[in-house]
Formats: sequence, C-alpha cells, structure tokens
Amino acid sequence: MAFDLPRRLTAEALGTALLVATIVGSGIMAVNLTKDVGLQLLGNTLPTGAMLVVLITILGPISGAHFNPAVSLVFALKRDMRPRDAALYMLAQVAGGVAGAIVAHLMFALPLIALSEKARTGGAQWFAEWVATFGLVATILAGVRFERSAVPWLVGLYIAAAYWFTASTSFANPAVAIARSLTNTFSGIRPIDAPAFIAAQLLGGVCALALMNWLLREEADAPDPLKAEARL
Repeated sequence: MAFDLPRRLTAEALGTALLVATIVGSGIMAVNLTKDVGLQLLGNTLPTGAMLVVLITILGPISGAHFNPAVSLVFALKRDMRPRDAALYMLAQVAGGVAGAIVAHLMFALPLIALSEKARTGGAQWFAEWVATFGLVATILAGVRFERSAVPWLVGLYIAAAYWFTASTSFANPAVAIARSLTNTFSGIRPIDAPAFIAAQLLGGVCALALMNWLLREEADAPDPLKAEARL
C-alpha cells in the first residue's frame, strides 16, 4: 500500500462515519419531509448509493475503501491483507460508524445516542442480510477482478438496488448495524436484533468468497488433472 497504516485507518473511520451519517441523516430528513413510507425509503436509498460512489472514489486509493468489517474479513481470508491490519480496520470502521450516528443526531438536534426501538428480526430478515452481503462481496470481488475503476459505481448501484429487493433493506455491514442500533430513527435496529444481522452478514461474505474463488478462476489457473496423474 502507498499509504501507511495510520492514514489507512483514518480513511476507513472517516469513510464509515460519513456513510453512517448519510444513512441516518437522510432517514431523519425523509421522515421530516413526508409520511409516505415508500418515499421515505427512496429518500434514504438515493443519498446512500450516491455517497458510496463518492467515498469509494476518494478514499479507495488510500485504504481500499472497505468501510465494512465483512469486506475486511474477506480480504484477510484472501490473504490480501494481514490479519492484524484487518482487525484494526474493523475497529476503525465500528468507531467511525458510531461517530457517524452521533454526527447525524447533532445535525438534527437529537440526543447523541438513542438506542433504537425498531424491531428487525426473524428468519426472513436474517436470510435477507445473508443475501445482501453475499451479493455485495460478490460484486466487489468480480469488480476488482474485471473492472476496478467501476467498483465505486458497482457498489453504489448494488446497495441502492438491495435497499429495495431485500426484506431487511440491506444493511450488509456489521459496523453499520452496530451504529444503527444507536439511533432511534427511521434507519434504526434494536440492539438485541443486531447480533443476528451481523452473524448473517459475516456468513454471507464468507460464502461469497468461497463461490467467487471458484467462479473467477480461469481455466489456465485451474489444476490440470492429466499433469496431476502423470506426477502420480
């Protein structure tokens, strides 16, 4: 990496903070502007997708723009980053996410921390989070492989779509789930419901890695069974 670890961690914390501030703040603004739940969700979706494009574009060259512990875990399992660095990335992401929720509350004159009372639980919701994170990680891995410069748009568009096709509105991010448990607003999730979401997200990321490791392996990269037999 061209940038040292402190700068990379700062980029991860800053990016996650701005992402969460966008998610929470746009949700509050949407509720203030309309009582139509569909329009509220749309008002939450568009800023989030747009902000992801911006953040990945400007901070990606510094840290890789993970902003997501599930993504950092996947890159650690791929051995593209050291486990220690991945763990520090995750801490920075969680800290940044909490800071982002506080920033959103400050902007709208709300208490700094307000535990969410919004229930998001059940098998369908957990499966939706598995699907959301599986698709996100698959998008990132394929994008990095085939069209790295398009990754900001791919991720922003994927999340914008996943807001609407998943039952959970696509958290797809453990750091975001933790931060959203601290806001009793449109985008919140009860703290008691967050652990199951996080488990589903991490599992979805690992499953995507397993599939994409096979799917993205070109024929020339695969072991030749005839050569293997000859060696035997």
